[in-house]
Amino acid sequence: MQIGGFQKVTLLDFPSKVACIVFTKGCNFRCPYCQNGSLVLNTRDEQLVDLEEIFSYLEKRKNILDGVCISGGEPLLQKNIEELLIRIKKLGLAVKLDTNGTSPQLLKKLIDLNLVDYVAMDIKNSFSKYNVTVGRSNPFIDNIKQSIQVLEDSKVAHEFRTTIVKELHTADDILEIGKMFCPKTKYYLQNYEDSEDVIKEGLHGFSLDELLNLKNILNKDIPNLVIRGL
Repeated sequence: MQIGGFQKVTLLDFPSKVACIVFTKGCNFRCPYCQNGSLVLNTRDEQLVDLEEIFSYLEKRKNILDGVCISGGEPLLQKNIEELLIRIKKLGLAVKLDTNGTSPQLLKKLIDLNLVDYVAMDIKNSFSKYNVTVGRSNPFIDNIKQSIQVLEDSKVAHEFRTTIVKELHTADDILEIGKMFCPKTKYYLQNYEDSEDVIKEGLHGFSLDELLNLKNILNKDIPNLVIRGL
């Protein structure tokens, strides 16, 4: 396992649960607005977090924590992801998985094995702009469509979410995204925030007034849309 970071406590990332976050290294996308650029671009082994130290912490805190968020990078690229989730579940902890949806078969397998309790899948943009948004000429559109269907056909709790950037996203793009899944599905917009670890500098989030205007435009067609932080 390539573990690039570990956050011991979060009250925000796993709905209704006290959790910690395990950040895996490596990703098959190069989204310019990615907040975890060092995890995506730098996979040197000497900068890995020791997995046994993480499990030592989990063993001590398993009666305090409710769950573990597995984020990245893209966690489903890790060869031993199934074994990792099995170890976490054996501690009696719930698992939330963050994924970009490019590995639908593995996602389905983990769900069928009851190894995940909540899935947050990133929808990067409307399909016509996916390649620009993820920095790939082949952005695995068919895989992403399959992953959406896997989640919608499953009984596992899940959400879809989009980080919105002024240079990349319009209201029309978000309306197109809203057509990809059932209107009753939880869909969240997350406003881009600049940081030192983003892959590309010079990008911008939306102002409060712009976010409110987007919400007014979108809620008619995407009734379950929520803008995080508003």
